[in-house]
Amino acid sequence: MRGKRPKSRVTALGSAGALVTATLIAGAMATPAASAENRHGQDREARGAAIAAERAAKAGIDWQDCPADWGLAKPVQCGWVSVPVDYAKPDGKQIKLAVDRIGNTGTRKERQGALVYNPGGPGGSGLRFPTRVTSKNPVWANVAKAYDFVGFDPRGVGHSAPISCMDPQEFAKAPKMDPVPDSEADKRVQRKLAREYAEGCYERTGRTMLQQMTTVNTVRDLDVIRAALGEEKLNFLGVSYGTYLGAVYGTMYPGHLRRMVADSVVNPARENIWYQANLNQDTAFEIRWKDWQDWVARNDAAFHLGTTRAEVQEKWLTLRATAKKNPIGGVVGPNELISFFQSAPYYDSAWVPVATVFSKYVAGDTQALIDAAAPDMSDTAGNISSENGNAVYTAVECTDAKWPTSWQKWDRDNTRLHRTAPFMTWANAWMNLPCATWPVKQQTPVDVKTGKGLPQVLIVQSTRDAATPYAGAVELHKRFKGSRLITERDAGSHGVTGLANPCVNDRVDAYLLTGELDRADVTCAPHATPKP
Repeated sequence: MRGKRPKSRVTALGSAGALVTATLIAGAMATPAASAENRHGQDREARGAAIAAERAAKAGIDWQDCPADWGLAKPVQCGWVSVPVDYAKPDGKQIKLAVDRIGNTGTRKERQGALVYNPGGPGGSGLRFPTRVTSKNPVWANVAKAYDFVGFDPRGVGHSAPISCMDPQEFAKAPKMDPVPDSEADKRVQRKLAREYAEGCYERTGRTMLQQMTTVNTVRDLDVIRAALGEEKLNFLGVSYGTYLGAVYGTMYPGHLRRMVADSVVNPARENIWYQANLNQDTAFEIRWKDWQDWVARNDAAFHLGTTRAEVQEKWLTLRATAKKNPIGGVVGPNELISFFQSAPYYDSAWVPVATVFSKYVAGDTQALIDAAAPDMSDTAGNISSENGNAVYTAVECTDAKWPTSWQKWDRDNTRLHRTAPFMTWANAWMNLPCATWPVKQQTPVDVKTGKGLPQVLIVQSTRDAATPYAGAVELHKRFKGSRLITERDAGSHGVTGLANPCVNDRVDAYLLTGELDRADVTCAPHATPKP
């Protein structure tokens, strides 16, 4: 559901365009079961969104060199788009969203507009997207000829009115409590920390902003950005949680969409958002964790961690027990180990680095592990921090949907799941537990479906993805009529479109450049397996 989750987890604290009419927008949001009061609220928000988009189309974006401390050098340009905090009050308090762009590398005739990107989260920043052009990433070279690459910080993220749930330095402190409880007393401590974190979100962010931290409002923001860019229709690339933004955008604004690539897909079914999604993720992480261990075992000549998965697992459990008893370097306990080692199930690009650090530790080099897994205490100041990313993750997921309030349900579900998926289950549970005592009203997720004017959507997914299990891509494919699904079989790196796999890359290029899709779904062989 997310591009990589924030390294410091909540776990043991101590995630000029033509406008459709407001009536049509409201119609996309309303459901047969919606109360008259809810429909009235949706009507007001839809009208407010249309007003905000119309204003943004007139104002445009004043592109300038990016602020020096943003780390975005020329020719990337930065600007701002104003949106209302509450779309029911379009003349009320406004916030500014940070956006950036780099122009297409081809000719004026080749240009097809802007390609807007979201990397996931919730809580991820898209501002690095234009650097795929300046770094001359060959995977994106053809698309860059036709499109301006546009990134943005969603509401609450980074430079866009950042929110907070606790002091960033307190958030970064380590070691944190082992997420796997040894007793009922451990669970009581974690429950207290989760409740205090939820209260901190309310106190530090404020009720008004916290209530408006939703996927639906980020989708409205995205449509305002489209209008500010002068685009009649949106071209969108969403990865991980970004696919859920895209799914909801396609439902709310089907006639505003030109082309969309959904890469590594959140299952958009209402019953999946968000409690069930996290349980499903735990199972998928366990599968991919074992894939990595098998690969490490096959490469024992390089890593010396064991020739079987069981031997690699035994060394992991030994490391975990050692860190629990005496945190390595005084700062790396089991929680910090999970934050570091989870990179391997997330991304193939982390397979070699993680195995190398693990190998060095087993060989006696503890400093390599400390350097890799200890918290970065410099990451506690300014607008962009792990604390900010975690605050947005929590705020959006907790406000988006209704969560179980019964601790007995959380305890029962996660105790059972931990037996078969121990790597991530309890860490994930504590990260999400603030949602059980969330201090603002929780919403009902959008019923994602095909609406009038929705173009064909391209869906790309690997079969063994840990963060967004494969079933999510199948579900979105079913809901968006006419969509095409590219499956990368026997692979599991999260985020497929950025990898070198011509079977995938050529089809993404063809779709974005010409709108062409295969006549049927396609299954591709996996990209190359990492080599030590």
